[in-house]
Amino acid sequence: MLTQRFANDSAHPSILVITPGFDSAHPSTVTWAERSRSLRPQGLARTQPEFKYKPSLMKPYQRVPIVPTHEPIVPIPTPEFDLTTPHPYAKLGAPYGDKSPFYVRSGVLTQLRSAQATLQQIKPGWRIQIFDAYRPVAVQQFMVDYTLQEVLTQKGLEKTATEEERSQALQEVYQFWAMPNLNPLTPPPHSTGAAIDITLVDEFGAAIDMGSEIDEISPRSFPDHFVGLAEFETFDQNRQLLKFVMQSAGFAQHYHEWWHFSWGDQLWAWISMRSAAQQTELVAKYGRVE
Repeated sequence: MLTQRFANDSAHPSILVITPGFDSAHPSTVTWAERSRSLRPQGLARTQPEFKYKPSLMKPYQRVPIVPTHEPIVPIPTPEFDLTTPHPYAKLGAPYGDKSPFYVRSGVLTQLRSAQATLQQIKPGWRIQIFDAYRPVAVQQFMVDYTLQEVLTQKGLEKTATEEERSQALQEVYQFWAMPNLNPLTPPPHSTGAAIDITLVDEFGAAIDMGSEIDEISPRSFPDHFVGLAEFETFDQNRQLLKFVMQSAGFAQHYHEWWHFSWGDQLWAWISMRSAAQQTELVAKYGRVE
């Protein structure tokens, strides 16, 4: 498992932001730090969720009904978007078969293009980097098993774990990874073609430092982990920028993962319904890709 390098980052000056009404044609000269601070509730850094997971057979968003549109999955075009290659899970031997991790529903691609357009008005030349998108359930199972072994190894329990210790480690894994299952009513988000794991790259193709690696099993993965921490303000600004451009295109961010965004799946519908602005009941547009 990759460990994070905390580096001082003074190379990112203040940038333009989009006005509160998301009018992308009229950027403001307010700094991103000022804008992002104004969007966050006070005291959030002191109310971070504890790094614990209550065992459950079903995550709350999986109760959202699915009314499938049967929309096709399509390739994410490059160089329009930056793709992480070679793909990290394929390198480990994940069983993709003839499938590609760089596919999404056609509607998701449309929204992704909108998000990147907003990003490039704020930061010309920057692009969204796709770490992972479509993920068959078999790959989900492979990665859950792999991550479980990584967690046990990190704890020094890879050969000696009791059933209780293994169960506790698995709950840590399920805090970040959806349970692999073939139930059409509760598909893992990535198996629907509606979820993407992403970060940002600058005009030179260099990855923007978000303060933790994608898929890191730790509290640093929580989207607002660095809120209020002055020494890590750059990480927080970068995460807030990513969240801003994705939400401007209608995506919902996973509550435990700064890198995970959904549009049209159960997680997207559940988070949208919980927002203050959403008053109507939503259903998911996409079930598992068949």
